[in-house]
Amino acid sequence: MSDSEDDLPLSRRVNSTKNPSGCAPAPTLLEPSVMVKTEPTNVEASLVKGSLSDDSDDDIPLSLRRDVKIECPIKRAASVKLESDDDDVPLSKKRKKLSLKKTTVTEKTVTVAENENGKRKLTSTGDEKLSKRGKKEQENPSLSTKKAKAKAKKEEEENIYKWWEEEEQQEMNADDSIKWTTLEHNGVLFPPEYEPHGVKMKYDGKPIWLSPEAEEVASFFAALLETDYAKNPKFCQNFFRDWRAVLAKDPRNPKITSFEKCDFRPIWEKFEADKEKKKQMTKEQKAKLKEERLKLEEPFIYAYVDHRKEKVGNFRIEPPGLFRGRGDHPKTGTLKHRVRPEQVTLNIGRDAKIPPAPPGHSWAGVVHDQTATWLATWKENVNNTIKYVFLAQSSAWKGQSDMQKFEKARELKGLVGSIRKNYTAELKSDKTLVRQRATAMYLIDRLALRAGNEKNDDEADTVGCCSLRSEHISLEPPNILHFDFLGKDSIRYQNSVPVEQQVYKNIKALKADADKRVSAIDKEFKNKKSAKDQELYKRQRDDAAAIFNELTTTALNKHLTNYMKGLSAKVFRTYNASHTFQIQLDKLTRKDESLPDKMLSFNRANRDVAVLCNHQRSASKSHSQQMERIQDKIRAFKYQRMKLRKQTFELDPSYKKKPGFGDESDLDDEWIEKHEEVLIAKERERVKTKFEKQNEKRKEEKEPPLPDSHLREQLKAVDEMEARLIKERKTGRSQPKASATVEKLLNSISRIDQRIQASKIQATDKEENKEISLGTSKMNYIDPRISISWCKKYGVPFEKVFSKTLLEKFRWAQTVDENWTF
Repeated sequence: MSDSEDDLPLSRRVNSTKNPSGCAPAPTLLEPSVMVKTEPTNVEASLVKGSLSDDSDDDIPLSLRRDVKIECPIKRAASVKLESDDDDVPLSKKRKKLSLKKTTVTEKTVTVAENENGKRKLTSTGDEKLSKRGKKEQENPSLSTKKAKAKAKKEEEENIYKWWEEEEQQEMNADDSIKWTTLEHNGVLFPPEYEPHGVKMKYDGKPIWLSPEAEEVASFFAALLETDYAKNPKFCQNFFRDWRAVLAKDPRNPKITSFEKCDFRPIWEKFEADKEKKKQMTKEQKAKLKEERLKLEEPFIYAYVDHRKEKVGNFRIEPPGLFRGRGDHPKTGTLKHRVRPEQVTLNIGRDAKIPPAPPGHSWAGVVHDQTATWLATWKENVNNTIKYVFLAQSSAWKGQSDMQKFEKARELKGLVGSIRKNYTAELKSDKTLVRQRATAMYLIDRLALRAGNEKNDDEADTVGCCSLRSEHISLEPPNILHFDFLGKDSIRYQNSVPVEQQVYKNIKALKADADKRVSAIDKEFKNKKSAKDQELYKRQRDDAAAIFNELTTTALNKHLTNYMKGLSAKVFRTYNASHTFQIQLDKLTRKDESLPDKMLSFNRANRDVAVLCNHQRSASKSHSQQMERIQDKIRAFKYQRMKLRKQTFELDPSYKKKPGFGDESDLDDEWIEKHEEVLIAKERERVKTKFEKQNEKRKEEKEPPLPDSHLREQLKAVDEMEARLIKERKTGRSQPKASATVEKLLNSISRIDQRIQASKIQATDKEENKEISLGTSKMNYIDPRISISWCKKYGVPFEKVFSKTLLEKFRWAQTVDENWTF
């Protein structure tokens, strides 16, 4: 079972079909320029609008307001049309109505000034100010670009549908209710067709020709040649099986029967050379490629739901390749086929224009299902699962779904006491099913285990609470259970926990019953050796070994709805994660802590939740290098502190005897010399890079380049700096600048102390989290309002705890105050 509703059809999400006030009707999406871009209101138009309004100057920029309002008999330009009752006109059309020719505004600008006698008079400045501004923007083109981006961002923020501010919140249902009235989008973006590279791999030491399709699949494996996947026997076996099937499609392909005789290295070397070429690309070349990519993606980025602009999440069809999977997945290495339009079904409004399929293709189907919220769907070939295109995480549908998920967990908070009382009583029930159900509920509630689902034979052997088998639990008297099994995504769950005596007693009895059933199956199949019999034996043995053999996840969740509508095992997991996080945050955070200390407390609380939910990860291969870089950064700060202390001694020798002004313990002469060599090399490189950038800029502005003498002068200063450092190493002294004072130096030392402490905290945090994934619980299980409230209470910027993506996803949570609690 997926932890996130992203893996489910979006029919679970709903959105009010009401068109929010101020939202413009959706333009035709098949015109990308209309869909993505909104014509900005130009500056002149906004000025004229201000001059034509009533006496209020609230809409006029502060810098343009007058101290005294005077009625001026200024004729309106012929091109200006007064705003009338056009509330129903789309915003983009209103802007077009207000746009003016430059000559209209710049002919005359009226200002109010005072003469020497204090009398106010009108003066005409013509287009002096506007011309000056225009000149500045011509001199610095990036200035106007930044303004345009800032304006576009502001307009985007203003157009966000703030569904959480509506008085009536419509509940997201998974039923057949209507979810939308109008829906428009541009379909999905397919990956480019394969272009053969012509590099020949070798078979039995000889270069071989391959058909384009066979070459493409061989290239999938070649790209992974130096990874752990290419060393995985199962991965290689599945790849070779599927590759041979592709080879058989074209009789011109050579007959390949041995994987060991295949040499994919020539193709791998080609890819490595391509990577190097990409690294050598200029900034302009990279920018051009990015621009081309964005232009290709632009039509697919947004959809319109009930005339409301929403971002689409995964609009790209996944390219073909080799399935990797997690852990010991039995299908790792299997070929993922290219998805064609003939496999894709679109869901779109009945009156919307259907996006055309790529040339030469057609859609599998087009439906107008208003009870569903997916935009496109198809079935992938590896696991035969249905894939969906959803709206982005920041969409109203997803936001409403998230909010209701966490509200459901908060609702459980008020009932969890009575639920625990009930299942504790049922632990002693005479009915086997009731006793099993109560025991499973205890484990799900107290250990935050997933409920688990039925698995097919060709799926990874992952289990949850309801599918635990005898071999997954061992007992240690008097009341300790040892768990060891593969959970979701083949992440190993290992935990030893003391449990209530009755739970221990139940598990012991259930495990004994399972072992008896397994013994009977072993005896039955003892002499049956055929492949068919062995397959049947494995299936029956797993069923017999089930601890909760009479309980299913479906039956458990159905029972839970008797306590509360919509209650499931997953809600317990969300509740326990959020409840634990709230308790740990309150326990660990202090008001007087520094920001790094507060973040360490936050991450430790987050880590407790991740451990509870078994959100593990393998330590990064570069972890040791990252830790070494942090230590180098700390030593570099200590080097700066050492220099500042020595400069303090020059101004006031008495500080030599004061505590805290001794030598840096981990800075020896050899390290200092190497560090200073690095500093000088970086400074030379910085000077040269700056010189090159200055000349590039001057070239763009058609100005003469700076002379080489300018660079030589800058490098001479670096040489002098190098000589000074060498001298200071010999003398053990460091001369302060002429403007330096003891107070200034002490303030600088204090700031360095803070940076050293922050870096040490960072090192501690990184080391503690090297095998824990904090992101999953933060995104899916912890109520974001806890984090927002904590940030407001302790003065921590939201950006410190949430990425940009999560800030957009959790906009609805940012309205709570500092006193909000889960």
